[in-house]
Amino acid sequence: MSNQNLTDRNDVRELVRQRYGEAALKVLNSEGGSCCGGAAQSAAACCGGAEDAEASCCSNVKDPITSNLYSDLEASEIPEAALLASLGCGNPTALAQLNPGETVLDLGSGGGIDVLLSARRVGPTGFAYGLDMTDEMLALAEKNRAEAGAENVRFLKGHIEEIPLPDASVDVIISNCVINLSAEKDQVLAEAFRVLKPGGRFAVSDVVVEHTLPESVRKDMEMYVGCVAGALERNDYIHRLQSAGFIDVSIEPTRRYEFSNLEGAWAPKGVAAMTAEEKRSLDGVIMGAFIRAAKP
Repeated sequence: MSNQNLTDRNDVRELVRQRYGEAALKVLNSEGGSCCGGAAQSAAACCGGAEDAEASCCSNVKDPITSNLYSDLEASEIPEAALLASLGCGNPTALAQLNPGETVLDLGSGGGIDVLLSARRVGPTGFAYGLDMTDEMLALAEKNRAEAGAENVRFLKGHIEEIPLPDASVDVIISNCVINLSAEKDQVLAEAFRVLKPGGRFAVSDVVVEHTLPESVRKDMEMYVGCVAGALERNDYIHRLQSAGFIDVSIEPTRRYEFSNLEGAWAPKGVAAMTAEEKRSLDGVIMGAFIRAAKP
């Protein structure tokens, strides 16, 4: 399947499923972290991908989006495989207010790191769901759940555009660099609003841009899987949340990326024709951010 000009929902889903499935298999097969080792195509799961992705990851150049997101204490509380499979852009469990007894849902839960951390925060009277569409990630997450001995956790198979939970059943929705991967973001936000209880909170980490990205970047599907090409512009994200019914919307930058570093990590084909000046103009425009909102 060609990576170029794929904008259909099913095409996006299949590409994401393929890349993140490869990342999970590497961890399940004890080949180390999702960034290093194996074929260059597998190294694409460093939240992006291309021929030299493995070289850039394994030459001690950490991925500028996915690295150094969790504290040593948090890492000690979960199975190592959950940390190795983390492909997020933030740490929503550190920024979200999670209270004992609450029900949490992680959209695009991957290997389960944020679900397991959330389960510890809400305690035995609370519950944490993880929703993912990738069989390999679900298998890894279940393995991590069993290793952690987490009884207040359940992983669900499904799409974030069609959440398999009842209306008003969740106190907090978290997500970590996943909503940007959806080709139907308005549907994701509508579903998030539906399953939240009145007064429920939306507290996600995601990649956001300050202004419009060049079309060459938007069309590059490797960067789409790499969390950048599908990122919403900041004001657009706010508007979409408000249109879905959310109030008290805020976007707080947590990391700003130099475009040259992102290009080095993923070598995206979509920027091949860009001049050095055009690339520099995007430095700081792409950011990891914490998005907060509430359901009335």
